[in-house]
Amino acid sequence: MAFLVAGTLQVASQVADAQESLGRKGKYSVKDPRVALALCSPEVSASTAALLEGVFQTLGFESCWRQEASVQVFSRTAEESAGAAYCPVLRSSLRGALCLGNVEPWGPEPEPGPSAQYDLSGARAALLLAVTQGRLGAQHDVEALGGLCQALGFETTLRTDPTAQTFQEEMAQFRKRLDAHRGPVSCALVALMAHGGPQGQLLGADGQERQLEVLVQELSHCGALRGRPKIFLLQACRGGHRDAGVGPAALPWFRRWLRAPPATPSQADVLHVCTDVQGRSSRGPTPGSPNQADVLMVYAAAEGCVAYRDEKGSDFIQTLVEVLRADPKADLLELMTEVNRQVCELDVLGPDCDDRRKACLEIRSSLRRRLCLQV
Repeated sequence: MAFLVAGTLQVASQVADAQESLGRKGKYSVKDPRVALALCSPEVSASTAALLEGVFQTLGFESCWRQEASVQVFSRTAEESAGAAYCPVLRSSLRGALCLGNVEPWGPEPEPGPSAQYDLSGARAALLLAVTQGRLGAQHDVEALGGLCQALGFETTLRTDPTAQTFQEEMAQFRKRLDAHRGPVSCALVALMAHGGPQGQLLGADGQERQLEVLVQELSHCGALRGRPKIFLLQACRGGHRDAGVGPAALPWFRRWLRAPPATPSQADVLHVCTDVQGRSSRGPTPGSPNQADVLMVYAAAEGCVAYRDEKGSDFIQTLVEVLRADPKADLLELMTEVNRQVCELDVLGPDCDDRRKACLEIRSSLRRRLCLQV
């Protein structure tokens, strides 16, 4: 009985912690102590490091460690001193709102001004490229996403079962149509749905590979979309890892009795913000280069992981359609965070075993304003 009571208290404590962390409809609790670590290359000036430490202290971090690290990843290019442009890129698997200041994160937010929001008064265009052969439930994703795009006012082009070469050709044609459009184009959405290769490649209906970066770069050079938001939805595996997740260690009936939350994907709750400099030797736009601004990319799986799908469709696309239809006027980045929260709560029964698996989205954003698809 002592073991049973001890186990009950331990699981109950873990359940309480999880409920407190995201207990206010997807908003993190930041009441506990905060710690920070800054790794700086020797070239970083003392004033810059001190400024960063001051920011941490202002945000309430009790412990701020700074350590020099002469690692190659910190090396700088000559363009930095020559005034090269920067484009910060946010990479997130957060499941809710994270506010580090002293303001309550669940308080009412002021209405954003017109300049803080993308102007979507022009034309909207969507391109859906989906491999349905050999992908159970893919047709349901096509129908659900196509209906959503139509409801949001996108002029939609759908191509099913494209080969690897057709992926490239359709993206090029899409770019040409946008550049040839007579009126202003305010937004573009591209959904790529296919099997994925071990390194995140897309596989066409012919089984051949196409590098995702090549497809994304096509719209980066679209003149009609300069300064306009570009949305990419990627429903494809990015590897073969099946995440068992992390969570309360308890017997199934024990967890049901305590109403324990499901396990959390091991790659959830991470926020990474980086700034890259595009060097002269670069073969194309890097994730942080200026012509990669105004891009929102949402992956159905974390890097190296499987993207799940069954006869009803994929968890990512089906959840995304439900969330956007429920609140189309909200900021799209916040809506994607809510989609991730719901996907992270799902338990997936993989085809290879009887054990439950977890999934987690990866959201990459270089948006510079709020993006609301419906006013």
